[in-house]
Amino acid sequence: MNTSLSPAPDTPDRDLILKALAHPLRVEILGWLKEPERHFAGQEHPLSEGVCAGMFERCGLSQSTVSAHLAVLSRAGLITSRKVGQWVFYQRNEPRIQAFLQDLGARL
Repeated sequence: MNTSLSPAPDTPDRDLILKALAHPLRVEILGWLKEPERHFAGQEHPLSEGVCAGMFERCGLSQSTVSAHLAVLSRAGLITSRKVGQWVFYQRNEPRIQAFLQDLGARL
């Protein structure tokens, strides 16, 4: 049995993800991205492209707050971004989230 605290090469960086999830607003953002049809129905672009960064501001968040939280989630690998013209679209990184949950479940 491997008792090492360091993650295996194919395991997500738990500490980075746990730090990203430590802020309730970032957890809420992940929840919004899980159900974009429910939370961002007014977006002009297809939600299959992801959620445009500007849509988070409409939820009452400032641009600087949105940018900071999206950057933390992105660094942790919990979301992906794709730039299309002047727009940046965000989506949950489901494989990374599932790998983290499986790893955490195996260790607890």
